[in-house]
Amino acid sequence: MNVNYSKVFLAVVFAVLFTSVSVRASETDDRIESSAKKSYVFQTYLKSDAIDTESKDGIVTLTGTVSEESHKSLAQETVENLPGVKSVDNKLVINGQQPAEHSDDWLSMRVKAALLFNRNVSAVNTEVYVTDGKVTLKGHADSQAQKDLTGEYAKDIEGIKGVDNQMTITEVVKKSDKDKDDKDNKIDDASITAQVKMAFLTHHSTSAFKTGVETNNGIVTLSGNATSGAGKDMATRVASDINGVTNVINNMTINP
Repeated sequence: MNVNYSKVFLAVVFAVLFTSVSVRASETDDRIESSAKKSYVFQTYLKSDAIDTESKDGIVTLTGTVSEESHKSLAQETVENLPGVKSVDNKLVINGQQPAEHSDDWLSMRVKAALLFNRNVSAVNTEVYVTDGKVTLKGHADSQAQKDLTGEYAKDIEGIKGVDNQMTITEVVKKSDKDKDDKDNKIDDASITAQVKMAFLTHHSTSAFKTGVETNNGIVTLSGNATSGAGKDMATRVASDINGVTNVINNMTINP
């Protein structure tokens, strides 16, 4: 019986290669799913949501429920920036009835979201009330600078007509720069990129920008267009204030 050894050899080689590629793809999918679950965004902002992340050949499907629209977007932004992800199919469902767009409750959510990503203010210690588009801020600030910055960020939300900042100042013992840096270094690049993008959408000064955001070891690089020099500076400021950012390189061009 004649045996075509060359064909047998090729068949074995193809089988080994196919198995090797499949194993690598499986390992990548496992890493994507694990990285999403362990990310700063999922562990911090989305920890109360029920999100399932499934990756197949780098194509990720998000299923489950979240408490609000911003969480749905934040989950997608985070996963899209994980290494190895080719695309994201966002099938997350929002639990409960959501406030009407531009309503006072909707504006309150936007203000809280803007404060949430900013490491120089305290979203936890800030109470936000909106009536007829006007914001009243209550709660505690660590310093006058933090109180003022909280008011500035609230004022920069699109749709806000005014800010009454009634926050009280309570001096606290500040952590050392080393402690702050150690905490920030734990934040993954995908989470940083997602926070920056969401912050840009929240702020009136940067919401219209078509901005590219890339993060490498905490260093954020911005690209795209700004409508003015002041707008470009605001983009740098917003990005610099995000949790985990160590430096911002702003390569945006000014295009009035």
